[in-house]
Amino acid sequence: MKKFFQEIKADIKFKSAGPGQKLTDSVGEKAPKEKARQPALHQRRQGPTDEAQMAAAAALARLEQKQPRARGPTSQDSIRNQVRKELEAEATVRGSPVAPGTNEVPGPKEEDSTQLPVSGVYFTCPLTGATLRRDQRDTHIKEAILLHFSTNPVAASIMKIHTFNRDQDKVKLAVDTIAKYLDNIHLHPEEEKYQRIKLHNKVFQERITCLEGTQEFFEAIGFQKMLLPVPDQEGAEEEFYVLSEAARAQPQNLVQHREQLLAGEPVRAQLDRQLRVFRPSPLASHFNLPGDFFSLTAEELKREQRLRADAVERLSVLRTKAMREKEEQRDLRKYNYTVLRVRLPDGCLLQGTFYARERLSALYEFIRGALQSDWLPFELLASGGQKLVEDENVALNECGLVPSALLTFSWDAAVVEDIRAAGAELDSSILKPELLEAIEQLS
Repeated sequence: MKKFFQEIKADIKFKSAGPGQKLTDSVGEKAPKEKARQPALHQRRQGPTDEAQMAAAAALARLEQKQPRARGPTSQDSIRNQVRKELEAEATVRGSPVAPGTNEVPGPKEEDSTQLPVSGVYFTCPLTGATLRRDQRDTHIKEAILLHFSTNPVAASIMKIHTFNRDQDKVKLAVDTIAKYLDNIHLHPEEEKYQRIKLHNKVFQERITCLEGTQEFFEAIGFQKMLLPVPDQEGAEEEFYVLSEAARAQPQNLVQHREQLLAGEPVRAQLDRQLRVFRPSPLASHFNLPGDFFSLTAEELKREQRLRADAVERLSVLRTKAMREKEEQRDLRKYNYTVLRVRLPDGCLLQGTFYARERLSALYEFIRGALQSDWLPFELLASGGQKLVEDENVALNECGLVPSALLTFSWDAAVVEDIRAAGAELDSSILKPELLEAIEQLS
């Protein structure tokens, strides 16, 4: 296109130079013709028509499109700039400005968990009484059991057998087998064969040796490892557990140890209720739960909820009511824990943490433990006016009380009528005084 316009300009310039001449013509012959044309050169030239101007403008536009332009910002550059602007704006709001032109992203602002109404899920070690996070409980309990060996090795070994081994079927089989060994010793105290156990015995290896804590138990109740000769094999020896003379002299201790072993249970950290009392607040139904309260992480849960909501919307027409209820129950099983608040008659809030699968009776027991008059019957209403009945067979998640819920406390109507008929009134402040002394402001 550029060449085309160059050719047009050259043609116009050539024509404006006048008629050409032959090389054989003389200069004198040319002069009269030039003078004759001079008046014509001074005539005013006519401007281009509108059609010509439009055509030229279109041609120039096409020409400019083909010309190389300076490289503007790419899409990645635009994204980076936009992200940088947003980070700078966010940092300004937080009070920690980011230097322009840097790629440093400010770290997340950590909230003080102690100031939150719900700071997390905590447990109590039954051996030490220490308060533990969920990721600390197993390690702490194992360390506590090992420390217990210095004071009571029999009890510590029993706890180790039941706690350190996760397969409870194998634990039961091992415990029953050990109890059978001790029964034989008690029933046949004079027979030597029952006083010793061959360590390489197949049953002993498969049922007992493979579990943690069994070796410590045998040694704690009086067995000792010894090498004994193999009958009919000269010079051959085998390793046995042999009951010591001191243990044989006190057979009643073996009976006691047997009963302790059979009654042993895994040592598990107990859920800390984190009982808290708050003043009346319009934020009573607002819960800010940490990720500890979910089976999945918060991000995974949100993503799955979005996907499930989309799928439910597409398939809702094709699903029966029973199918929808079954899916709702499956969703409720995602929650491991729940935070429940109970609004009392004076407006104060009683808060506690529960397992999502705990029974309603555990909630009633928790509330009674905080009341001055724990013998008076009361009622609980969930959101929507649903009345909760104290039942050993109904779990909290089955009532929809997960991962959090606000309940309303009220005294049993018949109790209130009887008290008023007697000319008395129930005190609006129903909590124990020591709880009211630690009342907090919900924020």
